[in-house]
Amino acid sequence: MARVITFGEIMLRLAPPGYLRFEQTSSFEVVYGGGEANVAVSLANFGMDAAFVTKVPDNPIGQSAVNEVRRYGVDTQYMIKGGSRLGIYFLEKGASQRPSKVVYDWANSAIAGAKKGDFDWEKIFAGATWFHFTGITPALSDSAAECMLEACQAAKAAGLTVSCDLNFRKNLWTSEKAGKVMEQYMPYVDVAIANEEDAEKVFGIKAPHSDIEGGQLSHEGYKKVAAELKERFGFKAVAITLRGSISASDNNWAAMLYKEGEYHFSRNYPIHIVDRVGGGDSFAGGLIYAMMNGYSDKDCLEFAVAASCLKHSIEGDHNHVSVSEVKTLMAGDGSGRVQR
Repeated sequence: MARVITFGEIMLRLAPPGYLRFEQTSSFEVVYGGGEANVAVSLANFGMDAAFVTKVPDNPIGQSAVNEVRRYGVDTQYMIKGGSRLGIYFLEKGASQRPSKVVYDWANSAIAGAKKGDFDWEKIFAGATWFHFTGITPALSDSAAECMLEACQAAKAAGLTVSCDLNFRKNLWTSEKAGKVMEQYMPYVDVAIANEEDAEKVFGIKAPHSDIEGGQLSHEGYKKVAAELKERFGFKAVAITLRGSISASDNNWAAMLYKEGEYHFSRNYPIHIVDRVGGGDSFAGGLIYAMMNGYSDKDCLEFAVAASCLKHSIEGDHNHVSVSEVKTLMAGDGSGRVQR
């Protein structure tokens, strides 16, 4: 079975029940998640051999994070322990015209203290075929960024396919620093994944004729973004998710894949959102699964978008869907009728 390695941060998510605001709540619901961990869980749910690599504190909270991904079949043997704490993020779910809010508490987290030499990448990548990372982890600290570069270099030396979700977070770093740091990873990347803003925020590549806040996304504009990314960095494939925001509760969801000179656009899904956190990660997981299993380029895109569409209906960071459920939606059955 093809083996996938993901590397990044896993965090403790604390959210008020339902749609309560921070100021209203007297309790928080506990979930663990993070970009690369979410991708690993998606792949394990699809039946893939997936391992997640990270650093967590040697305490019960760190062990709970390990247990969380292990329970879904993710290989955790390369997770190391050290540092004093797990990063936390607080999530207030938005509704209608009120946007969701995220408050980060990540200073001095265990993974932020990761450094070159902490991980035996030669051992980790032995027998693996794919490596995935995002732009979140290198934003945590300079040492984490150096550790990520070491991982990318080792993955490419071992002959793995490398994918990167740019995942720009303005609360973690500036566009200027993100561009400088992320650019050094790009020579090792085969498959680049971004949303409608990432290319602009990280590399200054803006889609013309698009109004993200107004929910107007130009197909021609994103063709130019993908082509420029390909020309600049030599990627084998570029995938861009296209979220048309109607409100915090309702979005249009689609994506584009540019590969071997051809542009593919997925069908559009009007989605009513239960939990949008992890939506991009579920797209990445679906894309990696489909590419590794020999789907056509068009079907790779449709599988990834359908998988992510379903994730928006699921509480928590992870995408708890099966391959058959994704294929059912791909085939056009989005009625939501009870399955008996």
